[in-house]
Amino acid sequence: MQQNRVALIGIIVEDLSVTDRINEVIHDYSSYIIGRMGIPYRSRGVAIISLVIDAPADIISGLSGRLGMIKNVSVKAQYTKI
Repeated sequence: MQQNRVALIGIIVEDLSVTDRINEVIHDYSSYIIGRMGIPYRSRGVAIISLVIDAPADIISGLSGRLGMIKNVSVKAQYTKI
């Protein structure tokens, strides 16, 4: 069994029509999510979402990977060292 890690996942959405798909994926991992912040940047037509998650590394990378497969969505994860 893997030890849980805390991570920050940054998501930039360049096509707001995919937000429903993003929310579905995030919902699938909701039991691991500590917090979520979404910032709509309307004048630039993008949205920025940050997720703080406490989960095993494979779950974190799975969430990041699924989000990153959505067209016009960029994702980066930063993990704690412990």
